[in-house]
Amino acid sequence: MSTEKETFQKISYLFEDLFEIDPSDIKPESNLYEDLDIDSIDAVDLVVELRKMTGIKIKPEDFKSVRTVNDIVEQIDKLAA
Repeated sequence: MSTEKETFQKISYLFEDLFEIDPSDIKPESNLYEDLDIDSIDAVDLVVELRKMTGIKIKPEDFKSVRTVNDIVEQIDKLAA
């Protein structure tokens, strides 16, 4: 089981790798849409990669309320529990 810090680091790597986002821009409070310019297609790609990374079945509705990087971390930790 990952700690929140480990989960954040893995998610940060995904943002860097998938979307070429500068690591200094990826903070827990970063808004996915406003700060990181993630669009709906990127969000789908992110969920697919999170499934691969975690091995957890993630449904789109699990991520309806996600707005920040920290929201992703919390949701992944919740689904992993």
